[in-house]
Amino acid sequence: MRRLFWLSVGAGAGIYATHRVKRRVERIAQAWSPGGVAARAVTAGQGAGDRLRHFALDVRTEMRAREAQLREAARMDEAPPDPEGPPRRVLRAPRYTIIDDEKDGH
Repeated sequence: MRRLFWLSVGAGAGIYATHRVKRRVERIAQAWSPGGVAARAVTAGQGAGDRLRHFALDVRTEMRAREAQLREAARMDEAPPDPEGPPRRVLRAPRYTIIDDEKDGH
């Protein structure tokens, strides 16, 4: 009775493993068939185009923001500060800082 039990357990495990391996092999074969490769290429190309579009949009947005910062900095340097007027503002940008002359001690 024990031998019959273990024989049936082994046969069941073998059938289950064979079924799983067969499904996996079919899935891999379909993925690497000409139609599967073409479908993956089309999907990858569409994804790359979307990523490139988003990247270009981000670059344009950041370029405009940086240009506005540089224009603001250039406008601040055009006219000398009025001694009677309000002190100059502090402009902080990623790579430089313009500090109010009075607070700087000059």
